[in-house]
Amino acid sequence: MLGTDFTTGSPDWLDLGSRDTDAAAMFYGRVFGWDFVSAGPDAGGYGFFQQDGKTVAALGPLTEEGASSAWTVYFQTPDAEATTQTAEDNGGTVRLAAFDVMDAGRMAALTDRGGAQFAVWEPGRVKGLERTSVPNTLVWVELHTVDPEATLAFYRALFGWRWEEMEAPGMTYRVISTAEGDLNDASFGGAAPLQGGADKARWIPYFMVEDPDTTSATVQESGGSVLMPPADVPDVGRIAWFADPFGAPFAVLKPDPSMG
Repeated sequence: MLGTDFTTGSPDWLDLGSRDTDAAAMFYGRVFGWDFVSAGPDAGGYGFFQQDGKTVAALGPLTEEGASSAWTVYFQTPDAEATTQTAEDNGGTVRLAAFDVMDAGRMAALTDRGGAQFAVWEPGRVKGLERTSVPNTLVWVELHTVDPEATLAFYRALFGWRWEEMEAPGMTYRVISTAEGDLNDASFGGAAPLQGGADKARWIPYFMVEDPDTTSATVQESGGSVLMPPADVPDVGRIAWFADPFGAPFAVLKPDPSMG
């Protein structure tokens, strides 16, 4: 699962683009107990979701024309420009070329060859998220795409990712790891083929929770919706998929103790 000792290809940042940042902050505050802290008067409404003063995600207004509310996963790179060029060379699309975020770091917004949007982060003063893999923080990221093997080959060109196949009900699931280290210790996410009715490739963040059923009730009481009700997955844990009041999908996971 995710840590905060980020290496090349690690998910190191996560932010939500929303049509109504005030309402989104209130929703996630109710669901996960997060506090929202503005990044400052010059940040254009961008700010940080925090738990006990530690940044666990971020939030800002939508800036791309026609964009829908969504979570964006950022992957660490030592060179945002070089990664952007590699993405283009391997069939990806550049939505925002690499640029400085003041002295915090350097980022670029990209779309992979399968159509899923993501971003890269070259750390400066801000190294990444300050807390992960504890209740109400990011624990896993998951790619849903038409051709997982071809799309993962795209990311391998960018970051050197490795993956292992495992059979899941009705599909082959691929557990993704960064390029270096023990395969299990370096795992941070997975890739799955698009399932029935889904028509859009995307990355989905999973947040650890202690009780997905209680979280499901809170999501609905707070104006969100249930995309997949809580269910047990053998050797994984109990998971559920939701959408916030503005349609941004996300998931929760209570890990099986064996995953620890």
